[in-house]
Amino acid sequence: MASTKAISVELSDKQHAILRRQLESGRYENASEVLGDALRLMASREAIWDEWLRGEVAASMADKRPPVAMDEVFSRIESRHARRVKAAKRGK
Repeated sequence: MASTKAISVELSDKQHAILRRQLESGRYENASEVLGDALRLMASREAIWDEWLRGEVAASMADKRPPVAMDEVFSRIESRHARRVKAAKRGK
């Protein structure tokens, strides 16, 4: 059996309403079950995020194209922004 430890948590009115709705729905018997489920969902979301990020890093590391210098990146962004501003002014 897993050990448990009591904690005190302060909830905003909105959070309390969500907790109350979950309890009233009958899906959960007590607040501990609601919070346990919420924590499991957070852990799952975090694992999905970590997996995605690891994939992005691996893809970036495998990319054989030469890196672009920071100055060049900012120059491209500034040029793109200037073109969009100019186009927006023409459209008015």
